[in-house]
Amino acid sequence: MARVRSKLAHDKVLRAALDLFGERGIDATSMDSIARASGVSKATIYNHWPDKEALLMEVMVMIHGLDRQAEDIDTGDIRRDLTTVLTRRPPDEFDAMRTRLMPSMIAYSAVHPEFGMAWRRRVMEPPRNSLIKILRRGMKQGQLPRLLDIEASVSLLLGPVLYTHIFQKERLSKAPDIGPKSAEAFWRAHSQARKVRIVKAGIKSAPAKK
Repeated sequence: MARVRSKLAHDKVLRAALDLFGERGIDATSMDSIARASGVSKATIYNHWPDKEALLMEVMVMIHGLDRQAEDIDTGDIRRDLTTVLTRRPPDEFDAMRTRLMPSMIAYSAVHPEFGMAWRRRVMEPPRNSLIKILRRGMKQGQLPRLLDIEASVSLLLGPVLYTHIFQKERLSKAPDIGPKSAEAFWRAHSQARKVRIVKAGIKSAPAKK
């Protein structure tokens, strides 16, 4: 029963913190105000989180779906697996709150650079790790070049997605998902199987030497 009460208290604090961060901003929200809004004692809150930034981090992880179990994507189709990673979306239920909270989050990260860096690492870690596993599998299977630059490849794959999300956010609902296009462009540039087909086609179409 104690575990159930602890889980309920944990969830109450998360929801109260999310609401207050969105309404007042992060800097203007204190642990005292979160305790009052959630009905959970401050002592109990500190049993779950050492400070406000730890609580903020868990709130952000929750609304971006980063607390979900990471799945090992392996359909046997490297291009499809890359596309799956690049088209993952956070939970729809938090769409409005993410939009509301992000300006405050960006401002807070600018003033607290260590937290901002920790948050960026937390956001990028799951897709980055998934892409690395897929790329290495493609290299092992001979579908991608054996000496492929992994870090550069991850940047090439994630770059268009991040650019669209950050700088063209207002167009996201109207424009087609950039994830599949990013995966397709990368695949066309680096797929060994495609290069072999092109070479073979070139040999067949080349005129015979006299």
